[in-house]
Amino acid sequence: MAKPTDADLNAPDITDAEAAEMNAIAHPLVANPAPDADDRLARIDSTPDGTVFVTINRPAKKNAFDAATIAALREAFETLHAADHVRVVFVRGAGGTFSAGADLEWMRDAADWSESDNRDDAMGLAKMLKALHDVPALTVAIVEGAAMGGGAGIVAACDMAVAVKGTKFAFSEVKLGLIPGTIAPYVVEAVGARTARALFMTGDVFSAEDAKAFGLVGHVLGSADEIDGFVAEFTRTMRACAPGAVGDAKRLVHHVAGRPIDRDLMEDTARRIARARVSEEGQEGVRAFLEKRRPAWTQ
Repeated sequence: MAKPTDADLNAPDITDAEAAEMNAIAHPLVANPAPDADDRLARIDSTPDGTVFVTINRPAKKNAFDAATIAALREAFETLHAADHVRVVFVRGAGGTFSAGADLEWMRDAADWSESDNRDDAMGLAKMLKALHDVPALTVAIVEGAAMGGGAGIVAACDMAVAVKGTKFAFSEVKLGLIPGTIAPYVVEAVGARTARALFMTGDVFSAEDAKAFGLVGHVLGSADEIDGFVAEFTRTMRACAPGAVGDAKRLVHHVAGRPIDRDLMEDTARRIARARVSEEGQEGVRAFLEKRRPAWTQ
């Protein structure tokens, strides 16, 4: 099919194929791509309605991390910072395992590096997690098989997570004489400081049900057969939400978390809701409610 022209794309009615092309995510679209990234290791798939899937694509290694995989994931997440009309981003692992954590060969190499080299390498993981954390759209980890170490860190850096019954989690770094350094801010935010201390200091393996009790995941699916149904239902739910407002709500939480409720915060939150009320989405949403019709973003 020929690429649609500007006139075609600006027409009031477009075909499903044209809509899909308009919403396609180019990968990568980052200003400074990482030199060791391999985009085959982090696959991006998108649908015309703004649903995106980011898949850690190293199934032969149970999606274990190395420098190239981390760089590819970072580029994938940074790409989504600039992608319009994305409603929800599902993060998952290929082949039935979310991520086994650090790749053994990568760990073996790192053992011979200097402290400076290890710091630079660790910053790669830190930047990737921050890029995920800052994706404007709602991010949902779909966890099955295992999520160990940095893999569980990705789960914590997502806004939400669901796990399949039987999935195993662990922050086992202390058993190697290490600490879960770069993932710590996201895990502490997800489960709280006291639970994080227990998980980090024992290194114990825990179940999907435990992960739910700790707050690391929000829901446990009975089997992997339920994943597609969950994705379809959740995607339908998100169609009712204005994409821009979703991103603003996420930034609002980041902005107010941990701050004292003082005059500055009160004024800032008042400015934010005032801006939302006069925005295109705010005006459309309120008018649609008063007129008893569906807002434009649900169409």
